[in-house]
Amino acid sequence: MAKYRGPVCKLCRREGEKLFLKGARCFSAKCAIERRGYPPGQHGRSGQFRRRRESDFARQLRAKQKARRIYGVLERQFRRYYEVSLQRRGLTGLNLLQILESRLDNVIYRMGYADSRAQARLLVTHGHFNVNGRRTDVPSMLIAPGDMIEVREGSRKRTYFRELRELAEAKNVPLWVDRDLNSLSGKVLRLPERSEIDGNLNEQLIVEYYSR
Repeated sequence: MAKYRGPVCKLCRREGEKLFLKGARCFSAKCAIERRGYPPGQHGRSGQFRRRRESDFARQLRAKQKARRIYGVLERQFRRYYEVSLQRRGLTGLNLLQILESRLDNVIYRMGYADSRAQARLLVTHGHFNVNGRRTDVPSMLIAPGDMIEVREGSRKRTYFRELRELAEAKNVPLWVDRDLNSLSGKVLRLPERSEIDGNLNEQLIVEYYSR
């Protein structure tokens, strides 16, 4: 399975904002944006990136790259999601965001069962979750409304999952997801509305990028 293996804090610095890719670390003083709030590279500190006037293409590219990095998706898969969203009825940009939100790793993150999407992806890859009663290890699996997700019985004895109820209780759950901490399970009730998805994402610029 292909994945980005470089330092994720550089991704946040390149976008100039927190993408919350490292869970609790992003809320601490160790966050790279707090310590070095300039783009990576030899020209980052000088401010040359900020002085440059962005073209329409640059703004479209940045919007696409930000969405890719937030959800941890590589370019080929992201383009495939865009092509699927084109075939669905409704707004292409909203369809794309709903597909990204429907990924299994993202749903587990939204339920509060992982600190970050990267951690959720690792937990799924190690086979700790069932979807509709069947073990799955595919983080990119798209979850449909009505699908049930639960921690596998054999995984509940592990230290992480024994302490998970207390950790997850402090995290808010979106309205389109239902969560049962007693059984360490959850269900997708419906697709998220636009107001329930990250407002910093500009899906229209992403559509414009791929429509060139």
